[in-house]
Amino acid sequence: MSLKSRKLPVVARVLLGAVFLVFGLNGFLHFLLKATEVVAGALLLLGFVPIALTLLAPIIVNIVAFHLFLAPGNYAVVGLVLAAEIYLAVVHRSAFAPLFARPAARRGAAKAASLEAADRVAA
Repeated sequence: MSLKSRKLPVVARVLLGAVFLVFGLNGFLHFLLKATEVVAGALLLLGFVPIALTLLAPIIVNIVAFHLFLAPGNYAVVGLVLAAEIYLAVVHRSAFAPLFARPAARRGAAKAASLEAADRVAA
């Protein structure tokens, strides 16, 4: 593993965590959202990346939508935050793989249905 592939996830994690920790603490008057940002930022800094990314994903979607549609501008910071979220999600994709797997019961039912259909076609 190269030095770049070992260090880049750490740099992205620390930058994204620091952004949400600092800005979350800055606006702590809106308790629920800012508390989520502070917790997620702290989780990123502590290395609990998958849960932090899960908490931050809807917040980042709102940030991007806000800056695209309501207050255009500040695209550099928004792009950096979005890029860091996507990059870290790709790096930690194995933690998210079960979210996209088909449940075993549904998979078995689908297999049985396809075998029945194949039997009907063969008959």
